[in-house]
Amino acid sequence: MKTMIRPLLYLVLLGTTGCSKGSKGGGQSNTGSQPTVKVSNVTQDRGTQTSAFRFYIDLSAASTQAVSVSYATSDGTAKAGVDYSAATGSISIAAGQTEAYVDVPVTGDSLRQADQTFYLSLSNPTNSVLGTAKATGTIVNSDLQYLPTDPTGYTTPTSYPGYHLAWSDEFSGNALSTANWNYELGGTGWGNNELENYTNRTQNAFVSAGNLIIEARKESYGGNSYTSARLTTQGKQQFASGRIDIRAKLPVSKGMWPALWMLGSNISTVPWPGCGETDIMELVGSAPSQVTGSLHWQQTGGAEGTYNNNYDLSTEDFSQQFHVFSIIWQTDSVQFLVDDQIYVKGGASNVTSGTYPFNAPFFFIFNVAVGGDWPGPPDATTIFPQRMFVDYVRVFQQ
Repeated sequence: MKTMIRPLLYLVLLGTTGCSKGSKGGGQSNTGSQPTVKVSNVTQDRGTQTSAFRFYIDLSAASTQAVSVSYATSDGTAKAGVDYSAATGSISIAAGQTEAYVDVPVTGDSLRQADQTFYLSLSNPTNSVLGTAKATGTIVNSDLQYLPTDPTGYTTPTSYPGYHLAWSDEFSGNALSTANWNYELGGTGWGNNELENYTNRTQNAFVSAGNLIIEARKESYGGNSYTSARLTTQGKQQFASGRIDIRAKLPVSKGMWPALWMLGSNISTVPWPGCGETDIMELVGSAPSQVTGSLHWQQTGGAEGTYNNNYDLSTEDFSQQFHVFSIIWQTDSVQFLVDDQIYVKGGASNVTSGTYPFNAPFFFIFNVAVGGDWPGPPDATTIFPQRMFVDYVRVFQQ
């Protein structure tokens, strides 16, 4: 996905008047001693096309003589010829001037990855002394929109005998479909003492390489220390029966709580848990090889009722490959499956107190929570960002 061009170097001298940016380097005449020369750091978003990273070189005061200094780039995690074009040379700042700059071309790319660094160093000053002689160029890659992942794992068919495909989202485009999905926003804990702030930014939810990606980040936002995304189909896609398949790869670190679940569409008039909740899949990071499938409802007297079970992988965790999380949903019956293996058989017979809500329409919720009552907070072993990849969601009905 990289776009390579031949190296380019731009040099511009700015005076203390006219188009000068002002007095960053001082601006007073200095006849008693040599001025100090410094170079400033640059932090900039990477573009999909080659762009210039501009390093400003400033004097502490204007000089009565021309000042010159050599410069050269060097690699950090960014590599010359791949991520940026190496630059070496000498730059002169004329008498009475205080600033110049060097533009270093950074190669265009679209791959979301860790930020990268390279350096611009100064040496061999004339009529000046070195102050800050090395600057860091930070290439910000973390907001780019291309993120492939290994597609290995379990998969399910696009048709079943006796069923028709009622609805699906294959996440094959370049953006989330607003005809199907809403963003739920905020950082108030969501009834579980969660730590994240849910946003509608592409930093936290985006579509790439055939997958929906929900990304949890450690960053300050709206008073919270973490961000993530919570997507629903409320008011857009709802269902009351069928076979549902969701193919996903999960984050499994401490403090993570990915979930693929459903709520009763009547939640605005019948508050939770009376509306019903179907957790097709939940995982807490302290148990990376285990998922839980659950039914929640309101018992007589108002308490929450729960019927569930766990499914455990024997040799790996749920981040290593895609798995398919399914329910087979019929009148008075909901079965939960992982990779076509049934591990929960629930239904009306299990609701011994209260009203059974699971024959009514439900909508989807996909989210990645950070912290909360069940998983607890992240710890030093949790490396951010954490991501859930969803390949498809399909609803089959008879």
